[in-house]
Amino acid sequence: MLSWFFCILLLGLRVTESQASGLAPPQQVRLDADKAAQKLSVTWEDGHASTFDVEILRTELMEIVLNETVGVTADQSTGKHQWNWTSPVPLECTSLSVKVRSRDGQDVSEWSSQQILPGLDLPDNAVAQMYPEGKTVPVGSDMTFCCIVEEGQQFGNLWYKTLQMNETMLSRRTYATTMTIREPSNPSGTNVVCSNEKNIMVTGAVVFVGYPPLPSDLVCETHDLISVDCQWTKGRNTYLFGKTRQTYYTLNGRNCTKAKNSNMHCGWEQWEGNWTLVARNPLGQFRLTDAAQLGHRVRPVAPVNLTTPEVYSWNASVGWHWNYNGYERLSLICQVQRTSHWNSSTQTYTGHGLTTVVLKDLQPDEEYSVKVRCGSQKNFWKWGEWSLPLSFQTKMDRPKAPDIWVWMDSDNLGRVLWKPLTKRESHGQVSGYEVTLWSPEENGQQTFTLPQSMYSHPINMTDRGSKVTVTARNPAGVSLPANIVIPRHLPDTEDTTISKVAFNGSGFPLSWVAQTNASCGYVVDWYNTSCTQDCSVEWTKVAADNTNTVVQSSNFFAGVRYTFSLYACSSESTVLLERWHGYMQELVPSQAVPRLSPNQEGSDVQLTWDQIPLEHQRGFILGYTVYLTNASHLTLLANITDPQLTNHTVRQLVLGSYKFTVKAYTAAGEDGGATVSISLDPYTYWLILELLVALGAMTCVLILITIACYRKRKWVKKAFYPEIPEPKLPGDWGITQGTLDVKPSPHSMVHIVEDPVWDSSKEALVSVPEEDEEGTGDEAADTDEPAVLRYYNQVVEEGSSSRGRPHASDSSASSTGSMDSGHTDVTYTGIQTSACSLAHFQPQPDASQCAGDGGYRPQMQSASCPEDPQAGPEEHLQPPVGSFGGYQPQCSWKQDSPEADGGLDQAYLGSPTSVTSSQFLLPHDTSSEEGKEHPSSASTWFHNLLTGKP
Repeated sequence: MLSWFFCILLLGLRVTESQASGLAPPQQVRLDADKAAQKLSVTWEDGHASTFDVEILRTELMEIVLNETVGVTADQSTGKHQWNWTSPVPLECTSLSVKVRSRDGQDVSEWSSQQILPGLDLPDNAVAQMYPEGKTVPVGSDMTFCCIVEEGQQFGNLWYKTLQMNETMLSRRTYATTMTIREPSNPSGTNVVCSNEKNIMVTGAVVFVGYPPLPSDLVCETHDLISVDCQWTKGRNTYLFGKTRQTYYTLNGRNCTKAKNSNMHCGWEQWEGNWTLVARNPLGQFRLTDAAQLGHRVRPVAPVNLTTPEVYSWNASVGWHWNYNGYERLSLICQVQRTSHWNSSTQTYTGHGLTTVVLKDLQPDEEYSVKVRCGSQKNFWKWGEWSLPLSFQTKMDRPKAPDIWVWMDSDNLGRVLWKPLTKRESHGQVSGYEVTLWSPEENGQQTFTLPQSMYSHPINMTDRGSKVTVTARNPAGVSLPANIVIPRHLPDTEDTTISKVAFNGSGFPLSWVAQTNASCGYVVDWYNTSCTQDCSVEWTKVAADNTNTVVQSSNFFAGVRYTFSLYACSSESTVLLERWHGYMQELVPSQAVPRLSPNQEGSDVQLTWDQIPLEHQRGFILGYTVYLTNASHLTLLANITDPQLTNHTVRQLVLGSYKFTVKAYTAAGEDGGATVSISLDPYTYWLILELLVALGAMTCVLILITIACYRKRKWVKKAFYPEIPEPKLPGDWGITQGTLDVKPSPHSMVHIVEDPVWDSSKEALVSVPEEDEEGTGDEAADTDEPAVLRYYNQVVEEGSSSRGRPHASDSSASSTGSMDSGHTDVTYTGIQTSACSLAHFQPQPDASQCAGDGGYRPQMQSASCPEDPQAGPEEHLQPPVGSFGGYQPQCSWKQDSPEADGGLDQAYLGSPTSVTSSQFLLPHDTSSEEGKEHPSSASTWFHNLLTGKP
């Protein structure tokens, strides 16, 4: 009961308050909706207030959408108030409730009755829907899309293109999303899709986004001097297509039906002088204006029916017609554009009603295409349109003189070269060439006819100094001659400086000092440096007053070295001035250094290699890098900056195996490198190996010498061991057959104190009896050797005293006699018994007693006599045995030898013997050494080798 009481009290208070304010609520509230524009119009009646409170709610959830105080005046004719509201959400999305109340300051009336604008989410409309549908909006607009799901389904997601949007619940079935559209749509519009809880699309809508029209550059002109043709620029793309969304144009209120797509022009039959263009589409409109006089906007039409009445080798005439008669009185300026396969040019002509022009400076046998356009010469506005092209071909003419050059391959051979004539130079099809060699010395000439495919002719040394003339021929005639003189000598390339030149992107820039002898200019030729025979040579000619040029060619390739030569040209011959080497582009070498080899030198290793062939260098070799290779890692050992140096020594290495890599580098980088391995061995092995090699070489040399001596042993024997003839004795020296009884003489010591030089006055042997000498010593006194006949063939030089040879201290005696008396002329000193004969009877004498002083000696000691340290002083006075030569006694023979038994008289008959010696005399071997006792010594062996004895 208490609660009811309070409710009645409050209601009474409100009624009292309303009655106290005196404001009546609005009456007859009505809602009108423009759903396409999303506008809601609210009208009501109230004759007193001008300020009202308007409240809009979403009916189903009773959420306030708008609560705003607005000022609205009553319409004078109807007395009603009207207020318009644009909803951000399409009006179809959900139902809206609207109510209004009057306000006068702080006093307000009661709310009017609530009016409902029903939406499409009511239960009786169960299908799924999406709004707005097919709407056109400008780029940058904020748009709200709503999705009404099907009755009984659950909402899933909203998608703009492929972008998932955040949604807001408006009612039980309605969900909305708001976004800013920043990109125009494609011609078919942009899709907005709604899906259910199973992510299945249930509905969707299309929106068109673009720009309002924005044309520019409205220009109106005349072509026929009567009508008008206006043109403008479309401006930016609106991105709106279709009849309902495209842009429409009007000119001075007349629709321009031809203004479609890119053809933005509109015409009228009569010139008006002022024009207004209006462009509109669903997003807006734009207005342009233009104004001009007729004579200032003349733009002639394109000429028609072009012809060529006359065509020659170097010129032709061109004519045309006009479609409008008014042009005959119009002062025109026309352009004729001519195009050939090698260039295009434009010439300008003027005249009243111009219809014919003459084209000059054409090329013979050339096909041309021409077209014409004209403009008004007075108050020129714009060039008219180009006419259709007309083609024609000029007539032929004789060719130009060929560009010739002389290239000497060697001292004896060369070639006369000329460049093929281009189409512009040939003036017709070339049928052949004629080469004439004229010798001023012989005052004769030779002419050679060559086909059109040949561009060179060989020359030889007999053609030096000759004048060469080359002409070209075509059906129209023969060209002017091109002349050049063959140089008498090849250029001295050793005295010519060679420089490097770099490619600058367009060619090789060359410059030089001006030469006074270059009367006819300069010639620069170039070729592949690595070419050695039948090289492809190119050249260019430079005027005499120019000292620089840029060499250009389509035949330059990267990695190829070219040689450029500069010649001074004169009427006599050409002179080589300078040379350059250059690369269009340097590359890394295509080949590693060849013949890389290591050589051990103790603890050092010397690496040697050859230079890379020129065709594989592909750039200027700047040097070499030497690396120590460890697996895949390279350690830099040296950077050799001298490209001519092709060796390097790696020092102080320990024993082991090493792998070295040598790379050549250019400005472009290093090549792949050549690798070599070596294993360092102890150095003593190398010494032993060298010794063995030396010994082997010496052995081979000795063997060769021995073989040669053996094959030539007769000549060697004759040269070094000639046969000694037996002595020839005068008279009857018959040899008695039988045993020779030889007894030793007690006095057998004899020394020759003079030089054994042969005296021709003493022709025979003289026998003399030996006399006893005093002071011969105990050896002579004690011997019982019998006296025998001794033979001497000894000549003592008479002037021995003049040479200062001293005589022996003891007395000398001389005796002469004849053959019958048994005396001979001989000088004795200290006559004593032969030491060899007394070898078994007394101590061995000193070695000096076994020597003589040469000549024919009856008493000699053998070289095999043993030494006697107890020998007396007289015995040391004996001359050395080996210093004489000639005959000597066989002191090696003994009485008890097997050969002596019964064979003495047979084996040694005819051999000279001493009268006091039992030994036979044999030639003395001057090459024998002291102490050699056996016949198998080296000298005996060599003697046997030469004589062929075993």
